[in-house]
Amino acid sequence: MNYRVLVINPGSTSTKIAVFENEHCLIEQTIRHKADELENYSNIIEQYQFRKDVILEALDYEGFNISKLDAVCGRGGLLKPIEGGTYEVNEAMLHDLKEGFYGEHASNLGGILAYEIASNVNIPSYIVDPVVVDELEGIARYSGVPQLPRRSIFHALNQKAVARRAADTLGKAYEDTRLIVCHMGGGITVGAHDHGKVVDVNNGLNGEGPFSPERAGTVPAGQLVDLCFSSVYTKEQVHKMLVGKGGLVAYLETNDAKEVEDRVEQGDGQAKAVYEAMAYQIAKEIGSISTVLKGNMDAIVLTGGLAYGESFVEEITKRIDWIADVLTFPGENELEALAEGTIRVLNGDEQPQHYRSMPNRKEF
Repeated sequence: MNYRVLVINPGSTSTKIAVFENEHCLIEQTIRHKADELENYSNIIEQYQFRKDVILEALDYEGFNISKLDAVCGRGGLLKPIEGGTYEVNEAMLHDLKEGFYGEHASNLGGILAYEIASNVNIPSYIVDPVVVDELEGIARYSGVPQLPRRSIFHALNQKAVARRAADTLGKAYEDTRLIVCHMGGGITVGAHDHGKVVDVNNGLNGEGPFSPERAGTVPAGQLVDLCFSSVYTKEQVHKMLVGKGGLVAYLETNDAKEVEDRVEQGDGQAKAVYEAMAYQIAKEIGSISTVLKGNMDAIVLTGGLAYGESFVEEITKRIDWIADVLTFPGENELEALAEGTIRVLNGDEQPQHYRSMPNRKEF
């Protein structure tokens, strides 16, 4: 059967939407929001009616009637840690997203917008593989400090979607493969996918793994403690060093990988050294996590925006291709991934999961 799905990916200053008919994209649009449009709202959740209206206006402008949809899917937000999959939006999920129990982020609007638009035409609404997907093995949760357990926060949507594409390339089902998937974007996460579960992955949001265009990754812990108590920097400044102003930004004052590549080609020695160091750290993280799968895997998969850089991919590949074959799927393709997860449920290939709130909520 042919299914039409509206997918919604809210960002801090934009809302990306698309309508898919099965795997074919019929409409795709990025709606950009001006600062003066958003400054009237004291928090992100208050923006939901404004964003809903502009989505419906954009679809109306394209001549698309939402009564022709079979489902609506939003980008998953900050919820309690959950297993991967496609979740039907329910009251418990809406409650946690609106209250921001696990943090406030623009993606929290995804499930809310999907539900509000879908309920108007009596069709189901979903989210797919939010960043809080947690399938870590027990042994992977130890950090060495009991008060600081390792957490699973990663690019679950793209990692899972790309892992399925890689498995299809290999002629296997995702649930029958063992893969290392490396998402390389503003943040970098490297996950060990073992028969459909991400059993270990670095926390790419706030402090593990390779440095990235704007994140510091793992840094020397003792020196970080000294920095925090030096009285030179505020807590907010240190956080910004780690997320937002770390990585390429800290060394080269840009998070634009293409700009860095251009500087390398023009003979900028500092840019070359830092870019190669980032590739080196990514390769080292892949090598490290290969031990989780005991070196027995079907492939290593490179994805995300940085995977468009051929020389960057080559720099990584030459250090890791002895471990397993390397497959490359550039880009993030988040809208497509949301549609794919929804259509698997509509087709009956996958059962929808059901979200339940934690009885004692803590900030995530």
